[in-house]
Amino acid sequence: MASAAAAANVMLAIHEKKTTPTDLYRPLRLYISSAYSEREAAAADDDLAAVRDLRAAVEQPSLPDASSLEQRRDALLAYARALALVEPRFPISPDRGHVHSLTFTWHDAFKTSKKAALPSVHLEKAAVLFNLGAVYSQIALAADRATDVGIRTACGSFQSAAGAFAWMRESGAAAKAVAAGATTVDVTPECAAMLEKLMLAQAQECFFEKVIAGGKPPALCSKVARQVGVFYEEAYAALSAAPLSQHFDKTWVSHVQLKAAQFYADACYRCSLDLHEKEEIAQEIARLKIGISALADAKKAARGVAAPLLDSVNKLESNMKTNLERAMKENDRVYLMRVPDASSLGALPAASLVKPTSLADVLDASKERLFSSLVPDGSMKALSKYTEMVDNIIRTQAEKLQQASEITRVRLKEMDLPDSILSLEGNITLPLDLKEDVEAVQISGGPAGLEAELQQLRDLSRVNQELLVQTEEMLQKEANEDAQFRTQFGSRWTRPQSSTLTKNIQDRLNLFASNLKTAGDSDSQIERSLKESYPLMSILDKRPIESALPSISRPIMSLDGNEDAIVGALKQSLRQLESLGAQRAGLEDMLKEMKRKDDILPKLMAGVGSHDDLFKKEISKYDPICAEIADNIVTQEQLLLQIQAQNEQFAAVFNLEDYKVSRERCYKQIAVAVAKYRDIKKNINEGLNFYVTLQEAIGKIKQQCSDFIMTRNIQCREMIEDVQKKLAGFSFSSSSQAGMQRNTSAPSDHNSPSPQPPPHAPHAQGPYGVPPGGDSRPGYSQPEARPAYSQPYPPYGAPPQQPPYGAPPQQPPYGAQHPGHYQQPPHQHPGQQAYPGGWRGQYYNPHQPPQPQPPYPQPPYNAQGPYPPHQSNYYRPQ
Repeated sequence: MASAAAAANVMLAIHEKKTTPTDLYRPLRLYISSAYSEREAAAADDDLAAVRDLRAAVEQPSLPDASSLEQRRDALLAYARALALVEPRFPISPDRGHVHSLTFTWHDAFKTSKKAALPSVHLEKAAVLFNLGAVYSQIALAADRATDVGIRTACGSFQSAAGAFAWMRESGAAAKAVAAGATTVDVTPECAAMLEKLMLAQAQECFFEKVIAGGKPPALCSKVARQVGVFYEEAYAALSAAPLSQHFDKTWVSHVQLKAAQFYADACYRCSLDLHEKEEIAQEIARLKIGISALADAKKAARGVAAPLLDSVNKLESNMKTNLERAMKENDRVYLMRVPDASSLGALPAASLVKPTSLADVLDASKERLFSSLVPDGSMKALSKYTEMVDNIIRTQAEKLQQASEITRVRLKEMDLPDSILSLEGNITLPLDLKEDVEAVQISGGPAGLEAELQQLRDLSRVNQELLVQTEEMLQKEANEDAQFRTQFGSRWTRPQSSTLTKNIQDRLNLFASNLKTAGDSDSQIERSLKESYPLMSILDKRPIESALPSISRPIMSLDGNEDAIVGALKQSLRQLESLGAQRAGLEDMLKEMKRKDDILPKLMAGVGSHDDLFKKEISKYDPICAEIADNIVTQEQLLLQIQAQNEQFAAVFNLEDYKVSRERCYKQIAVAVAKYRDIKKNINEGLNFYVTLQEAIGKIKQQCSDFIMTRNIQCREMIEDVQKKLAGFSFSSSSQAGMQRNTSAPSDHNSPSPQPPPHAPHAQGPYGVPPGGDSRPGYSQPEARPAYSQPYPPYGAPPQQPPYGAPPQQPPYGAQHPGHYQQPPHQHPGQQAYPGGWRGQYYNPHQPPQPQPPYPQPPYNAQGPYPPHQSNYYRPQ
C-alpha cells in the first residue's frame, strides 16, 4: 500500500507480496526420475538449477532505486516464463496431484498478517504477476513527471502495471489460485480488476498533466480529465463492493473517491472555460455549480488523505468559485440567460488515451529452452490435433488450386489455345507423345538410314553363305581323300566312311542352308516394303518435324482490318491467365512453407491460455493466403469467360475450322509413318539378330568339322603305318618258310605297291575369321606331338552345348569374327583308348539312337527389336 511519501506525488504505488523460500530443485528432480527416467533427470539438472536460481531471485526484497526496480522487473518476467514451462510438465496443483514436498507460501500485499500456503503452481503464477504489476507501478511512481521523459516513463509503466493485473485476471491465474484454496484477497479476480482500473486512471492522469503543460484547448483537457475521473470511479466502485470493501485501508478508499470527484470537477471546470469562450454563460454557470458540488461532497467523506491532494482539490475549488462569481455577474448584467438545471445537461464527453499494455510478448516462453526434452502426452495430443487442422487446410486449399489449374487446362484445350496463336506466329508444335515418337525415329536414323541397315542384312547373308560353303567344302575334301585311300588299300582300309560319320553334321548344314534361303525371301519382302513405304515415311526426315505441319494464314481480304487487335487482346488475356497460374503455384508454395515453419509445440508447452484459443489464433495465420486463393479462382473464372468470347471472334476471322482439319490430317499421316517405320525397323532388327546368331552357329559347326578332319588325318597316318607294318611282316614270314621247306617259294610281293601316306596331312580349316594357316586352338598347335588315341575327342556331329534358339545369345557386333574356342581335352594315359571299343562312337554304332538335334535358328525371326513387338508379315517361310 502507498505510504505518505508516495501520496506526496498524489498517486499510488503497490507493494509486492512477500514469500518464504521454497526449494524447487529436489522435488522436481525426484518427479522427473520417477515419471521419466534417471537419465532424463540427470539431463535436466541444469534446467532445474536455473529454475531454482530464478525462484531465489524473486524471494529477495526489492530496493526503491530505479535500476534495482528494473532488475526486479526482469527477474519476475524471467521467473514467470519459467513457470509457464513448469506448469504443463509437472503436476503442481490439487486437480492434477502435486509434486511431493512442494508448497508455495505467499503473504497478502495489503494485510501482511494473512497468507496462503498451497501446493499450487496457479498461486505461484498469480503472486508473480501481482508482484510484476506492483514493480511496474513503483517504476512509474519513481519517474520524474516534471520532464517529458519522466512523464512518458510514468505513463508507460502505469499501463504495463495495468497489463500485468489484466493478464493475471484474463489468463485465469487469479481464478485458478482461488479455486486451489488461496485465502488472500489480493490475488482474487476482483482485486486484479480494481488494480487494473487504478493503474489506468493514473496513466490517464499522466496524459492530463501533459496536455495541461502543453497548453491544449480547454475542450480537449476536459475530455482527458473526464476519462481520468471515469477510471477512478470504476476503481472506487470495486473498492466499495465485496470482497474488497472490508479489506483495504480507509485512506485508500478516500484517496480514490476524492480523486474521482477532483477529476470530474476538473472536467467541468475545463468545459466551463470552453463555454465561456463561446459566450454560453448559462451552461458555464451550470457546469461550475455541478463541479463545486461534487468537490464539496467528496471532501466531507475524505478522511486521512494526503495533504498535497487536499491542497490540489482546494485550489481547484477556489478557481471554480471565482469563475462562477464572474460568470453570474456577467449573466446578470449582460446576457440575462436562464441557467439550466443540472439534470437537463448531457454527460461530459471523455477521451481515453491509455489501455493495458499486453504482456503476451514479454511473457512468451515459447523461445525458452527449459525442459525442452520433457514433453507430456497431453501436449503431444494437442500438437497432433493442431497438425491435423493445418493439414486439413493445406489439403483443401491444394485441391482448390489443382482443380483451378485442371479447369484452365481443359478449357484451353477445348478452345485449341494457345496452339492456334502459336501456329499463327509460326511456332507450330506437335502433341507431346507424337513429338517424342518422331524424335525417337530421327535419333535412330530415320527412314533414310534404313537402306544402310538393309545393306547390313545383305552383307550378313553373304557372310553366312560363304561360311556354309567353306564348311561343306572341308567335309567334301575329307570324304574324297578317304574314298581315295579306300580304293587304294581295299579291304585293308577298315575305318568307317566319312559320309557315315558326318551325316548329322551334313543334316544340320542342309537345315542352315534352308534357313538362309527362307531368310533371303524375307529380306526381299522387307526391301519391297521399304521401297513402297518410303514416300509415306519421308515426312519423318523433315527437321524440324514441325515444318511439315500446316499453319494458320491471315485472311486474304480484311473487311475492317482489326485482325491484329483481335489477336492482341486474346494474347493479353492469355498472359493474364498465365500470371494467375504462376500466382497459384506461389500460393501453394507459401502454404507449404508456412506449414513447415509452423511449430507451436513451444507455445503449447508454455501453457498460456486454453489450447482452443491458441489453435484459433495460430490457424488464423493461414486466413490471408486462403483469401488470396479464393480471389485467384474467381478472377480466373471471369478471365476464362472473356477468353472464350475473344477466341470465338478469333476463330471466325482466321477460319480455324479448316486449319484444324488440315492439321489433324497431318497428325494422322505422321502417326501412320511412325508405325510403318517401326514395323520395318523391327523386321530389320530381327533379321540382323538372326544372321548374327546363325553366323555363330555355323562357326561352331565349322570348328567341329576342323577338329573332325584333323582327327581323321592323324588316324589316316596311323592306319597307313599299321598297314605297311603288316605288309612288311607278312612278306618276311612267307619268304622264310619257303626257303626252309622247298626253297622254291613263290616270289615275294616286292613289286606290289607299298601304301604311302598322303604327302602331308591336310591342315585343319580354322574357324571363320582365322587367317589361312593359322590355328586359334592352343591344343593343336603341334598335332604330331602325341598319337591320335591320346586325344579323346567327342563323337563328331554330336550336338554342341549352346543355348536354345530364342534365348538372347552373347552376340558380337556385326562384322566381328567368330573364332572357334575349342578347349584342349584332358590328357589320357598312353595305354588307354580314346574311344572304348575302337572307333565305335555314337556316329559309328548303328544300334545307338542318334542324339536330338539342337534348335538352331530358323525363320521367322523372333528376336526382340528396339520397339514393342507387334504383328509382322516379314520373315515367314514361304
